[in-house]
Amino acid sequence: MEIIDGKKIAAEIKAELKAKVDELKAKGASVGLATVLVGDDPASHIYVGNKIKTTKELGIESFHHPLLAGATEDEIILLIKNLNADARVSGILLQLPLPAGQNAQKCIEAIDPSKDVDGLHPYSSGRLTAAKSWKEIEEQNLLLPCTPLGVITLLKKYKVEIAGKNAVVVGRSNLVGKPIALMLLANDATVTIAHSRTKNLKEVCAQADILIAAIGKPKFITKDFIKPGAVVIDVGVNRLAQGLCGDVDFEDASKNAGLITPVPGGVGQMTIAMLMKNTVAAAQKKIKLHNTK
Repeated sequence: MEIIDGKKIAAEIKAELKAKVDELKAKGASVGLATVLVGDDPASHIYVGNKIKTTKELGIESFHHPLLAGATEDEIILLIKNLNADARVSGILLQLPLPAGQNAQKCIEAIDPSKDVDGLHPYSSGRLTAAKSWKEIEEQNLLLPCTPLGVITLLKKYKVEIAGKNAVVVGRSNLVGKPIALMLLANDATVTIAHSRTKNLKEVCAQADILIAAIGKPKFITKDFIKPGAVVIDVGVNRLAQGLCGDVDFEDASKNAGLITPVPGGVGQMTIAMLMKNTVAAAQKKIKLHNTK
């Protein structure tokens, strides 16, 4: 059994991105990330703080916009429209979830798709769905949801063969489950999306060569769900009294898994690295568009 070191891979990617940022800035290009945080959710504050810290490490300009929990949708959308028009801003991140009563989808749809570094705008989702292959996705330099992109990147860095393999994704959210399934499909896997209503879930998971856990239940996936030698990617982040844990019972699952991500130290590190990658990609696209005019 081998542990996937997400922290190490993320550090390597960030070093590559720093060089690209320096190159872009040397050409006079702006590389900036705007973060919009509504309310005072403690976890969201930690996440945004980590993102801002990473932008500074890479030389990306940070534009942070905290709003009170009582901010209206109109106020959020007005801010987003102003950021759309700001030439210094390459990417816009609206931290989710929004406080109760606010329409997150309506706010996401206000983001200019060319600055949608979270990959959640319907235009971005549509481009991912329409792509016929991973080669096409890479050639178009699409802005993809960060956590799923991090998962695919880890698989490729560890030279996991995806084509022709059985992949099971446990979870069907727009944020993680669905886009991961599409990305695996683009890499020629045979994909099953399982969820809380799936019958014989344990048996379905045990068919997987690659098992992605994104169900939001602490330590739900045990060794009985895992085919011996399978690759297990744990996307879950759950805060228990004992500390952070994933959706996979790491100790138990390790008895069957051939390759496995820990929590923390696995996918979470990659999510922020992919956000930075998308921000740099958005800045690069802008330069190319400007040069073709």
